[in-house]
Amino acid sequence: MEALRLALREAEAYLATIDTDRVAGTSTFRTAEAMGGALPEHGVGALAAIRELAAAHPAALRSSGPRFFHWVVGGGTPAALAADWLASTYDQNAFAWESSPLGTRLEEIAIDWLKDLFALPPAWGGVLTTGATMANFTGLAAGRRWWAERHGVDVDSHGFSGLPPVPVFSSGCIHASATKALAMLGVGRDSVRRFAQDAVGRLDLAALEAALRELRGAPAILVANAGEVNAGDFDPIDAMADLAATYGAWLHVDGAFGLFVRITPAAVEPGDGIERADSVISDGHKWLNVPYDSGFAFVRDPRLLAGAFALSGAYLPVPGEHASFGYLGPEASRRARGLAVWATLRAYGREGYRSMVERHLGLARRLAIRVDDAPDLERLADARLNIVCFRFRPTGVAEADLDALNTRIGKALLEDGRVYVGTTRYGGRVAFRPAIVNWRTTEADVDLIADVIRELGARVLVAA
Repeated sequence: MEALRLALREAEAYLATIDTDRVAGTSTFRTAEAMGGALPEHGVGALAAIRELAAAHPAALRSSGPRFFHWVVGGGTPAALAADWLASTYDQNAFAWESSPLGTRLEEIAIDWLKDLFALPPAWGGVLTTGATMANFTGLAAGRRWWAERHGVDVDSHGFSGLPPVPVFSSGCIHASATKALAMLGVGRDSVRRFAQDAVGRLDLAALEAALRELRGAPAILVANAGEVNAGDFDPIDAMADLAATYGAWLHVDGAFGLFVRITPAAVEPGDGIERADSVISDGHKWLNVPYDSGFAFVRDPRLLAGAFALSGAYLPVPGEHASFGYLGPEASRRARGLAVWATLRAYGREGYRSMVERHLGLARRLAIRVDDAPDLERLADARLNIVCFRFRPTGVAEADLDALNTRIGKALLEDGRVYVGTTRYGGRVAFRPAIVNWRTTEADVDLIADVIRELGARVLVAA
């Protein structure tokens, strides 16, 4: 028990300063590298091991804090964090009712509440996953099964033998997690045909329709993107749903964070048409602010999940009154993620999440204004969601030199650690794309992004 008490004290100390700590410090990476050595012949005991781990806390990026804007990473609300601790303590396998009545029931409730939150049809099936990659895997596995059934084949029993290639169509904004899922499903990363009308990947709807027409009624899978990672853009999902209905295609929506626009009328991107999809996914450790790892997949026809992820064994329970989630997703050994999702939704409700999302949308607009007002910053895209895409562009620097300059600033920014913002390429140009999703983030935190990038940019210019 003393090891648990030590862990509690360390957690309290970590959280006490997380609002003001640098995201990364000078010792962050050095401390991480120093961990290790040979496997001990004789262990040091639980208390000594936890003391060593606690002493290594400088190696932990403050990624759950308010100034981590890299990728799209939320924090953990107090309710979600506390419930996650209990999930580890209870150590449930949320495979089925027989393995965990509590884990199963709370996952059932969490799925129902999430469908309500996102205004998805209540009859849809759903399952919690480790994150967006496995949620995409789950939704696209259902789509793959549907596609094969249209060819008269049970692909999950018999494989792809005798089947043609799976047509997968998307915009240029399809995320790597979706293509990774397609690779794991045997469909292939390179199977995706991207129809882009510009350098940032926006969907060429006419070209997509022409490709569907060429299939002459053969089934296809469409991947729509709700919240592109560099600027937060949406594909025209309602129009894609029209095409899916007209040509008999499966529509999968990757809403890893963009699905949350459906909980507020204040969003510029309305999220119309998502309810018309066949599968929809999102991430819990993004805008829901549940600790890693957490995601969710929803499927219009729950039968397809049961077909894709069937599992048999004489010792295994037969699905009954309650869902057996081990038969509805890729994992049989399943952490009880429903505890944290249930707890945070129970604690803060629809209004709490609507308020948080709207506050983050306002913070993104605030940062966009700061960028627009700065003479040495250039915004590259509309701030339509919670991401602001911009670059450092001082006077007197040639266009050809800006990519290298911003890359150097990006490296300096991560080493500086006051805010943590990564670089990307948007329209072929190196840019910053801070994403605002942490419940702790304030105006002061957001203002610091522009201030620090300008400061470091000026420093890099002098050193060049």
